[in-house]
Amino acid sequence: MLSRVFFACLFLALCSSGSSLNCRWMDHKFRQFSEQSLDLIEMMVNNSTNSTGDAEEENTVAFPLHLYSQASKASAEDKLALAAQALKEVCALFDDDYSSSSWEESTVENFLNVVNKQADELHSCIGSHGHKKKNTKLHMHFKRLSNHILKKMGHSAEAWEMIREEITAHLMEIDQLVASLLAAN
Repeated sequence: MLSRVFFACLFLALCSSGSSLNCRWMDHKFRQFSEQSLDLIEMMVNNSTNSTGDAEEENTVAFPLHLYSQASKASAEDKLALAAQALKEVCALFDDDYSSSSWEESTVENFLNVVNKQADELHSCIGSHGHKKKNTKLHMHFKRLSNHILKKMGHSAEAWEMIREEITAHLMEIDQLVASLLAAN
């Protein structure tokens, strides 16, 4: 009798841990954190300088919309893995010197805290399936942002505004990607 109960509990545990859609944080908190990160990055524009079109044309990195499009057709775990990686890549960009931006330090810190929390929680929703390799194309995109925009433009306020716009696009794509999972539930 005890062994039947044990196997029933084990079966339920395996079934519930295998599905990323059983993640309570994603169901109850993702939307709130996503809106908060978008609000914070929008607040950063209000404290930023306007950029000139010439600099933007010289230093552009194509947005990887195709990666999000491919992910939208992938499994729930793959969607969450891409979203979590993109959020971690966003945070990694801020390892570069953003002191020349006109953003308030507290706003940037709040933004990074929210994005890190999102990434960590989404990654925890993946469970044991989350040990896949990083998406190299996504990683290279963020590396190009760092090298071709930030470093080439000397980490200027203008460069950081371009990065802020790029990050906003990523946050919106991530929001849509995860929202598609929530709608499927």
